[in-house]
Amino acid sequence: MVPAQTGPEGRTRLEVARLLLEKGPITAAAIAQRLGISPTAVRRHLDALIAAGEAEARRPSARARRGRGRPAKEFLLTDAGRARFGHAYDDLAVAAIRFLAEHSGPEAVRAFAEHRVATLVGPHAAEITAAGDPARRAEALASALSREGYAATTEQVGAGEQLCQHHCPVAHVAAEFPQLCEAETAAFARLLGTHVQRLATIARGDAACTTHVPVNNAGPRGEGKPA
Repeated sequence: MVPAQTGPEGRTRLEVARLLLEKGPITAAAIAQRLGISPTAVRRHLDALIAAGEAEARRPSARARRGRGRPAKEFLLTDAGRARFGHAYDDLAVAAIRFLAEHSGPEAVRAFAEHRVATLVGPHAAEITAAGDPARRAEALASALSREGYAATTEQVGAGEQLCQHHCPVAHVAAEFPQLCEAETAAFARLLGTHVQRLATIARGDAACTTHVPVNNAGPRGEGKPA
C-alpha cells in the first residue's frame, strides 16, 4: 500500500515515483513532459527519492544513445522504492497464514510468528546482548533492525528509551495477525533484558512502531507486553 501523501509536494513526488515504476528507466526531461512541470522541480523530487534510497540513476544503454552530446541519465526505482506501492506478496502472505490458522489453529500462527522474529534478530543476538545495559542494547537493536530494513532509531524519553521502527515490511500482514507484533515485542524484551511495552504500531495505523524500554529499573529478562 502506498503511504499517505500530504500537500502538493507529496502528491507530485508520488506521481514522479509512479512514473519511475511504470515507465522506468526514464529521463528527468521525459518525466517533466509527462507531468507538465519544470525539469528543475522533477530533479528536486528525484534527488529526494535517491537520498531516501528509493530511486537510482544510470547511464542509458549504448543502444538507447542517439545524437551528439552527453546522454541524459535515466532514473528507475530501487526495491525499496517499489515497496512503496505494495505488491501481491502481502496478499499471498495473508492467505498463507489464514490457511495455517484454519487448518492448524492459532498456536501454529504464534509458532510461525516466533520463528520469523527469531530468524530476524537471531543473527544479531550476540552483538545486542554484549552491548551492556538496556539503553545500549536498544541502540544495538535499532542498528540491527535498520540493517534488516526497518529504519529503526532510539530516543531517550524520560526514564527510558523509545525504540522506533519507521518502516515495517510486514505491516499489512500484521494488521490481520497481531501475533507478529506480539512475538517481536517478546523477543525484544528477551534481548534487552528488561520488560518493554509496545506503544504504537504501523499495523494499527500509527506513524511508527514504538517500543518503550525502561532503563533505570531494568528487571529480569521477561516477556514483553504488547500494546
